[in-house]
Amino acid sequence: MADVTLRTALAGQGGTHALRTGAVTPNGFALEFVDVPVIVDAFRRMVRGLEFDVCEMAITTYLCARAHDKGFTALPLFVQRGLHHGAIRHQAGSGVDRPKDLEGRRVGVNRGYTVTTGVWARAILAEEHGVDLDRVTWVRSGDEHVTEVALPNNVETVEPGRKLPDLLLAGELAAVVGGEIDHPDVRPLIPDAAGAAEEALRTRGWYPINHVVVVRDELLAVYPGLAPALVEAFTAAKDAYVADLGAGAIAEPTATDRRNARVMAITGADPLPYGVAANRAMVDTLVDHAVRQHILDRPIAAADLFATTDED
Repeated sequence: MADVTLRTALAGQGGTHALRTGAVTPNGFALEFVDVPVIVDAFRRMVRGLEFDVCEMAITTYLCARAHDKGFTALPLFVQRGLHHGAIRHQAGSGVDRPKDLEGRRVGVNRGYTVTTGVWARAILAEEHGVDLDRVTWVRSGDEHVTEVALPNNVETVEPGRKLPDLLLAGELAAVVGGEIDHPDVRPLIPDAAGAAEEALRTRGWYPINHVVVVRDELLAVYPGLAPALVEAFTAAKDAYVADLGAGAIAEPTATDRRNARVMAITGADPLPYGVAANRAMVDTLVDHAVRQHILDRPIAAADLFATTDED
């Protein structure tokens, strides 16, 4: 019997590279990759049109989609992570010198309020610096992938034709979360952001999840072996990548590769663990902050988020 072909949108970095090249394939299934140069665009296309069978997706977008029954379910494959202490930037000399200074002010958020980097950055502000997030006005530069999300009253959208970097430099925003701002006076608001991120990693295992992999529910129902086959293939590809990281065998490492290698050196462990059990604390933390930031109206248990779990 011929393999079932799956229309797939997947960034080709790190632990997924072997899948993109065909060096690793899921048993009984063939991945037909759709060219999506900016993988963020695939999130929106999946949420709004179920355009793919298998799709990489920002985890907060997935939480929102799950809450609104968008017709797909994630596998416990956490293909991308990030360190977000440096994502909150301000203009030196603006009078905003510490995170608590953001209270009562307007702060830009690149793209949508529910963007995963923004959620993790706000979590850092709240957990590590005691910022009352409800006392900040969050100014987003775009809309949400899941349009049904009801945003809190302290979220605004930037005026048409205006850009967050310009507003920051003009003093109309106290800080901006995410995005690119190339200006000598713009720097991370958290001092020694890289060191702070590494300290959170050492003391709390804080290596936040950014992306998961989702699969259309219709296919999961028709093919009971699909989820296990994908988990096995993705895990094999990732394990080979982690072995190369540990051996220093990646010829031209990207920034992501260097970050994963640094995490591996600090923790002495796999920087990209898969499965629910190994990630339950990080998933629960994200869900908790999504509720506290008024993105979800109630918690969702980690066991209810994924098509397969370690306990299955």
